[in-house]
Amino acid sequence: MTKQEHIDYWLSGSHEDLESAFSILNTGKYVWALFIAQLSLEKLLKAYWVRDNESNFPPRTHDLNRIANETELSFSNEEKEFLAEVSSFNIEVRYPDYKNLFTQKCDKKFADKYFSEIKEFIECTLKKM
Repeated sequence: MTKQEHIDYWLSGSHEDLESAFSILNTGKYVWALFIAQLSLEKLLKAYWVRDNESNFPPRTHDLNRIANETELSFSNEEKEFLAEVSSFNIEVRYPDYKNLFTQKCDKKFADKYFSEIKEFIECTLKKM
């Protein structure tokens, strides 16, 4: 695969995951919707990582700030805090003790707010490609 094909792979995965997250959000499974939305953002950042690095294989991490820091993108402190918050969705869903706490706070209002913010962040970041 060429570098562009690797980038397109990550961008396509990001788009598909965002669509899936939206579908899941509409079923009321808010925890899983945010988990998939986090993966969408992660895949977008991995597309930029591939673009900005010699290797075509981004690091195997779910830490959005780590991935972003290894690209040529620049984010404000507020955006970095947002990435840290969204990164936590990946952990909070995977492990039962965290998931129970996350489920308690992840109601429709919480999920709608974060889904909207993730979608907006993705749209703004895509413009930098």
